[in-house]
Amino acid sequence: MKKTALYDKHLSLGAKIVPFAGYEMPVSYSGIIDEHQTVREHVGIFDVSHMGEFIIKGEGALDLIQRVTSNDASKLTDGDAQYSCLPNGKGGIVDDLLVYRLAEEEYMLVVNASNMDKDWDWISSHNTSGVEMKNISDDTSLMAVQGPKTAEALQALTEVDLGAMKYYTFVRGTFAGFDNVIISATGYTGSGGFEIYVANENAAAVWDAIMKAAGSHGIKPIGLGARDTLRLEMGYCLYGNDIDDTTSPLEAGLGWITKLKKATDFVDKEFLVEQKAAGLTKRLVGFEVLDKRPPRQGYPIVNADGEEIGKVTSGTKGPSVGKPIGMGYVQKAYSKKETTIFIDVRGKKIEAKVVGLPFYKAK
Repeated sequence: MKKTALYDKHLSLGAKIVPFAGYEMPVSYSGIIDEHQTVREHVGIFDVSHMGEFIIKGEGALDLIQRVTSNDASKLTDGDAQYSCLPNGKGGIVDDLLVYRLAEEEYMLVVNASNMDKDWDWISSHNTSGVEMKNISDDTSLMAVQGPKTAEALQALTEVDLGAMKYYTFVRGTFAGFDNVIISATGYTGSGGFEIYVANENAAAVWDAIMKAAGSHGIKPIGLGARDTLRLEMGYCLYGNDIDDTTSPLEAGLGWITKLKKATDFVDKEFLVEQKAAGLTKRLVGFEVLDKRPPRQGYPIVNADGEEIGKVTSGTKGPSVGKPIGMGYVQKAYSKKETTIFIDVRGKKIEAKVVGLPFYKAK
């Protein structure tokens, strides 16, 4: 099992450590509910250094990215980030990822830890023009500092005007006394904040600086458990649960990152054009359970007659919304808002209703 550069910090803070995507990672510190609400109301810091980072550089870099990703990276200018996915050539998804434009012919792709090798091999297999590729994952640490008070809490650590940064933009600058740090106005919690990319050797010092600077703003370390409940309340997909090699981006509600009219042909473009024209047979939906029991991944979704119409992909009791919520794929006929569906919990039908996403809306 790999360890991040911040592993000793987690041990000293009393984190519960679990294996995740080949790493020893903190799942919780003070408890998932407490950590979840800390991010919703104050500031939380996550170690997400297990994520993968690839540099794609030189002539043909944009063309390669355009061919393997579903979104339109030609729209990016220096300092822009973009959410996208890698179609797999069979109607499914290799991974979802972020694309950062560092310079005119230099990009950074940020991928999921569990898919790092698969993604690298997939992109490499389409690199027919000898574009320079470098995997910097093992040299890079990533901290997500999230919550409504984050900009104020971190401002003393940088001359970059954090409050003026727009969502999905980034700056390379000085942070906590270290140069060439990427400060990115991104995150997967729905509560605002930044993601900070630093060299491994500087990670511990940056972590300490963040904890000190944000101490008066109620910062706490946050584990993967609360990361999951936070993203689910926002209706954000988790690879391996809500999207995978068998789900198309259109079925997953990711049509907004699937640019079928972009100039460059990309993997699965023809399939996706045809799928859209023919109409989807299943859709990923959000639902609220009208019961106290939270749904769990893999539970069957059935109709009033008990016929299976889908499967739960993610579920929990949302700490901020105060009710059991979930996502899952259902037949198209059951995908409209307010439709009554049932979750099969070990043979017992639990009523639920389809609702719009996100479940949580900031006040």
